Amino acid sequence: MKNILMLIAFLFVVTNLIAQSENKLLRKGNKQYEAQQFGEAEVIYQKALEENPMSSKAVFNLGNSLYEQEQFEEAERNFSQVTAMSKSPALESNASYNLGNSMLQQQRYAESVEAFKQALRLNPSDDEARYNLEYARRMLKQQQQQEENQDQNQDDQQDENQDQNQQDQQDQQQDDEQDQESEQQQQDQGDGQEQQREQQPKQQQMTKEDAERMLKALSSEERKTLDKLNQERMQAARGAKRDQDW
Repeated sequence: MKNILMLIAFLFVVTNLIAQSENKLLRKGNKQYEAQQFGEAEVIYQKALEENPMSSKAVFNLGNSLYEQEQFEEAERNFSQVTAMSKSPALESNASYNLGNSMLQQQRYAESVEAFKQALRLNPSDDEARYNLEYARRMLKQQQQQEENQDQNQDDQQDENQDQNQQDQQDQQQDDEQDQESEQQQQDQGDGQEQQREQQPKQQQMTKEDAERMLKALSSEERKTLDKLNQERMQAARGAKRDQDW
């Protein structure tokens, strides 16, 4: 029994020493924070957590120093941790409020709305949380409208592109049909010319009998022509006067 009491006394002393060291570091970090030396305050709060990893105050203050350095994602993790580990409604309400602000900075409006609601559940008289809740709701509505407009614009653009593609396909089809028609006309014209070339020799062909008749006709004409020429020569010879060159 005596040993148990000594152990309890020892743990009490150690706990007090840790708490004193933690509180000392927290006060030192708070001074740096008030002087807007947020980076130095962050380092000191980290040391306080090394002394007591379960210190919700150190986690909360560390989140504040990160928030002031615009490290909103890291600050969010600290505030979320406080809401999970704190047994103080006041501290949890403040952590929920800061959590909502961290999400606002990241334009995560839907989540920030829920964080501010939780802050008001824990502290219904928090007017700042109520104001930020309404602001987050308005920003969420605006964001949703912008997304809807963007989706509508994308749909319109897709419809326009689809219509243009259909028109291009129709134009291409018409061009192809015209090309095919032109090629067919050229082919038909070529076939017609070839047919004419094939037909022309047939038109010039003649039978052997036709050739003999033509030769006889030519011979008869030649004889008539020769007879006519001979008669003219004879008449010319009779009526001609020879001139003398002396």
